[in-house]
Amino acid sequence: MRILRELSWFFRAYWKRYTIGIACLFLIDVLMLWPPRLIGQMVDSMRNGTLTPAILTQNVLILLTLGFSLYAMRFLWRYLLNGGALILERILRQRLFSHLTRMTPSFYQRRRSGDLMAIATNDIPAIEQTASVGVLTLVDSLFMTLLTLSVMMITIDWKLTVAALLPLPFVAWATAYYGRLLHERFYLAQEAFGEMNDHVQQSVSGVRVMRAFVQEKEDVAAFRRVSEKTLERNVNVSRVDALFDPTINLIIGFSFLIGFGYGTYLVFTSAISLGDLIAFNMYLGLLIWPMLAFGWLINVLQRGSASHLRLSEFFAEEPGIEEVKQPVTKVSENSLEARSFTFAYPGSETPALSDISFSLQEGETLGIVGRTGSGKSTLCRTLLHQFPITPNTLLVGGVPIEQLSFAALREKIAYVPQEHLLFSRSIAENVAFGKPDATEAEVRRALALAEMSGDIAHFPEGLQTMVGEKGVMLSGGQKQRISIARALLMDADILILDDSLSAVDARTEERIIHHLREERTNKTTIITAHRLSAIQHAQLILVLDEGRIVERGTHEELMQLGGWYAEQYRRQQMEEDVTG
Repeated sequence: MRILRELSWFFRAYWKRYTIGIACLFLIDVLMLWPPRLIGQMVDSMRNGTLTPAILTQNVLILLTLGFSLYAMRFLWRYLLNGGALILERILRQRLFSHLTRMTPSFYQRRRSGDLMAIATNDIPAIEQTASVGVLTLVDSLFMTLLTLSVMMITIDWKLTVAALLPLPFVAWATAYYGRLLHERFYLAQEAFGEMNDHVQQSVSGVRVMRAFVQEKEDVAAFRRVSEKTLERNVNVSRVDALFDPTINLIIGFSFLIGFGYGTYLVFTSAISLGDLIAFNMYLGLLIWPMLAFGWLINVLQRGSASHLRLSEFFAEEPGIEEVKQPVTKVSENSLEARSFTFAYPGSETPALSDISFSLQEGETLGIVGRTGSGKSTLCRTLLHQFPITPNTLLVGGVPIEQLSFAALREKIAYVPQEHLLFSRSIAENVAFGKPDATEAEVRRALALAEMSGDIAHFPEGLQTMVGEKGVMLSGGQKQRISIARALLMDADILILDDSLSAVDARTEERIIHHLREERTNKTTIITAHRLSAIQHAQLILVLDEGRIVERGTHEELMQLGGWYAEQYRRQQMEEDVTG
């Protein structure tokens, strides 16, 4: 019953809906007690020869009226209780999505996306079942059991009632034992379902790589193993499920056997009438539902409890960074500054960046270069405050980024990451993602600045061309340029391009850089690149190696220095000369 206590916040919020629904259930249970007694009296009247056509007609009309009344009230409780449970499902899904958007990248490194999908698609519906079927079976079985037993003991014979209920303690033992097994096995089954979801998600996302390495058969075999594991755990749950009903039915059978045998004896001894025995057996039949429902209730509650535990564990996860209580909500300047900035990823003792210092004024461009894994992308991501950092080491407009509100910082900065994520929407919708109210003219201008207009002209549906999941219908260069257009449309004060020109040719890159210099004369830009021609115009260039600045200066100063930058630049120029 712990799951119902944990959902008490919802029941309190919607108490009117649940109060009326439970009242309907109670009234239905009361009315259900009338037909057995009425039929028993009719049997005795027939046996005594006192049943008249008028009495028969009256009783039939009463039964018909009861039938229609029960129909209306059953519709009402289903509408109220099941509708309330759907509201709970909506609230939990909204909370889940809201919590996901607050999480930092370190959270997604720990949690599998397939498992998160399983929580949304499998666990939340299981909790919703608890708030509908669980409440129904608990209330209805409790009311029906108490009312029926009271009527049986008071109006028929208490000794017969007690005798028929002798097997019931075995029901309590069976439900407790099977309930514990079900909770443990359902939790493991949900974990396996999440693992299977994750495998499918990765296979679909990486289908090109999988085919390129001819790993289709191996992936099918791996999925078969995950699927069989999921099947095995769900079969374990089904085994427990399959034992519930036969066990309860066996116990109920013994109750009927005792009731019918002892009741027949009482009829022969004239302790009760034949009509009383028929009514008693009908009342005993009414107890079948509560007994079965109690087993079903344990099943539903244990499933809901296991799913609620998984959801609670997820909600217990806190974001890696929290906004300060009184953040700065607006910054007018566009400068950037790092003061002896050192950073290590959460859980790592080795710094990814060490003693980084630079100052970038409004309207200037910062170029960041270095070998693969030197810390270029890490520096860009820390500027977005995606991870906890040392206070007062990174400043935007003279304000430490940890003092800025998340909304102010993200409004200030437009970011084009290395992984160019496009949504399964049209090109226009992808470009306008950060500015949904953008006009078509603004979208086309942003695409022109990203040198994408020529490609758009060749698409049959133009801006309305669907890009497919993660931009699967586009080339790498096209995805990069649409991502750049999306950032340019925001017209942010600070633009970060994290190796965002790697998939375009040198001439296209040159034109894009030219557009950036023209359009962003009073705004700050950061560019990381492997091709040095993309950053040679920058007012400050940093060369990183193993998270440290090993060279700094303008293009001319670094060429005179004759270090890694000069050597790399000459090699790239030579390669361009050779290829013409």
